[in-house]
Amino acid sequence: MDNSTVVTEFILMGLSDLPAIRFSLFAVFLLIYTITLVGNGTILLAIATDSHLHTPMYFFLTNLSLLDIFCPTATVPKMLESLLLEKKTISFVGCILQLYFLVALAGTEVFLLAVMAYDRYVAICNPLRYTLIMSKKLCLQMVAGTWITGFLNSLLHTVLTFILPYCRSNRVNQYYCDIPPVLALSCASTYLAEMVVLIVGGIFGMGAFLVTLVSYVYIISTIVKIRSAEGKRKAFSTCASHLMVVCLFYGTTIFTYIRPSSSHHPDQDRLVSMLYGVITPMLNPLIYSLRNKEVKGALNRVIVGWGKSILERARCSLH
Repeated sequence: MDNSTVVTEFILMGLSDLPAIRFSLFAVFLLIYTITLVGNGTILLAIATDSHLHTPMYFFLTNLSLLDIFCPTATVPKMLESLLLEKKTISFVGCILQLYFLVALAGTEVFLLAVMAYDRYVAICNPLRYTLIMSKKLCLQMVAGTWITGFLNSLLHTVLTFILPYCRSNRVNQYYCDIPPVLALSCASTYLAEMVVLIVGGIFGMGAFLVTLVSYVYIISTIVKIRSAEGKRKAFSTCASHLMVVCLFYGTTIFTYIRPSSSHHPDQDRLVSMLYGVITPMLNPLIYSLRNKEVKGALNRVIVGWGKSILERARCSLH
């Protein structure tokens, strides 16, 4: 593309240009996306239908499941279209919207995980005051704050990214529109946008991480002080699922974005980004459903209910 040409659309560099691998990747990621939707949707259904799960912990889990549905939905359908139809282009407006929602949802998840860590801290370190502290009003305020902050933060970065002129290559070195690969295509200085990402993202990201870290420092110190092994097991079981999700989220994020530049390769970067954007949302409901007895119980009741409903309909149709 000529330097004087204004970019009106972008070309998303797919995961593979080889037809055989392309169709295999389509099948794999379609399966992963389907599992993600079904898994998170099932958790939402279980929480909605079981009154025992109408607590702050599962209210936050509901929001996490929603994020794990929305986040891959911002990128995966376009990727599947590219793999199946070899349609790699995305309009300028489409790229703006994709980047905005992706950054907003990812940021919201960072804040939500911090809120969930605080919830577990109160539950384990101040169990007698838990219902008083984690009131319905506070839970609603904290969740609203995570979504509002995430979307406002994304608005700032999206505006600073797309007010820049784009007149160089329009090939985005990723399968979706993200800030770093899009900024690399600008024909003006990206210093301001990059510094805002570094400073604002660093403040919010480190703030949420520190809340999570400090919460777990207190949680672990409290669990260690419990004398009985059964007491320790019960206390740890209440936060084990969330701790695994936190480790998975921060582990994949760090591996995706905080690596030595010498280790970066275009094809590897695209595959590594799968960890953060596709694999993690699929694993989160599996972690909660396998590690949490209450969720497993609710899921069993939902499945049994479905089974009875199907049998009743079958009997009615026979009569």
